[in-house]
Amino acid sequence: MLIQNSDALQAWLRLSSVSGLGASGARRLLASASPEQLLQCRDVELLSNGLKPELLPAFRECSTRVFPSVSKWLDSGSHRYVISCCCPEYPMQLNEVHSAPVLLFAEGEIGLLSLPQIAMVGTRNPTPGGMTAARSLTQELVCRDFVITSGLALGIDAECHRACLQHGGKTLAVLGSGLAQCYPRRNQALAEQILASGGVLVSEFFPDVSPRPEYFPMRNRIISGLALGTVVIEASLRSGSLITARYALEQNREVFAVPGAIHNPAAAGCLHLIQQGAKLVTCAADIEEEVRGQLRPCSLKPKVVAGLPSPALLDNVGYETTSIDEIAACSGQSLSEVMQALLLLELSGLIVSVPGGYVRTRRD
Repeated sequence: MLIQNSDALQAWLRLSSVSGLGASGARRLLASASPEQLLQCRDVELLSNGLKPELLPAFRECSTRVFPSVSKWLDSGSHRYVISCCCPEYPMQLNEVHSAPVLLFAEGEIGLLSLPQIAMVGTRNPTPGGMTAARSLTQELVCRDFVITSGLALGIDAECHRACLQHGGKTLAVLGSGLAQCYPRRNQALAEQILASGGVLVSEFFPDVSPRPEYFPMRNRIISGLALGTVVIEASLRSGSLITARYALEQNREVFAVPGAIHNPAAAGCLHLIQQGAKLVTCAADIEEEVRGQLRPCSLKPKVVAGLPSPALLDNVGYETTSIDEIAACSGQSLSEVMQALLLLELSGLIVSVPGGYVRTRRD
């Protein structure tokens, strides 16, 4: 059951607030006793159960000061939960990770936590092609009944959340702050849309905790830990998305990367991942093929594309920016005919208009 007893909640909160203990240390202690029992243990018992001697003072001094704010947060909204790693509602996929937090704070439809998820992450400053890839892959994954998990960050993360909602899917956002301190602020409306659409927000931090730079790499291990695999869509070599990919590898999860142009700095991280063994993906079928063995039987619902408009002209649009003059010259058609055909292709979702011309969005 979820933590509902106030004494039990206080004990879990105190255990989680011990400075220096960490998730792994807390899990070692929980292997021998409940939080309530641990708080009553003698020093020698705590040490024999794995508590480091230097943490004894912090363990004894852990306070109940966070309880009023957590209790207020729980009472001030509906569908708000504190989930311990001992609760059946705690996602099994994440519980397999040794560094997973012992407590999760969640708001929304917590049943999603246990459904098959694909994590989608990427740069905060995507190119038009990156945004198109994010939307296209998300739509295809939604059609295959995957929950889309990401970090509510600007750029690729937010685009994946939005695309999921636009196509009737369910999405889960893991925050690098407390749930009462949504960050970034400009995505507050998106967070509300996620909740209104039957999604869920998750954090390991107490609700009133403000975002800090070091919290986002911590958040990334939860994103990868919840998912069957992590897809990276545009990332520089120093991107936080590569941290998520590294966590996924450490957690024995699949890592996927969307390729990009070799001279595009935003694609350098993805190309590096592919060189290191990540699976190159161009469509959702590539992803499902790798995770199929971890899924329960379900119907595959690929998108059906009717007869392509102007298929010959489509062959002249590249996956990098192609100018209208180039398209017209290669097709042998007049400029007016080309413009009309390009409009039909764009309305069909096969190409997208970008500065300097058009980009093809997928292989059909």
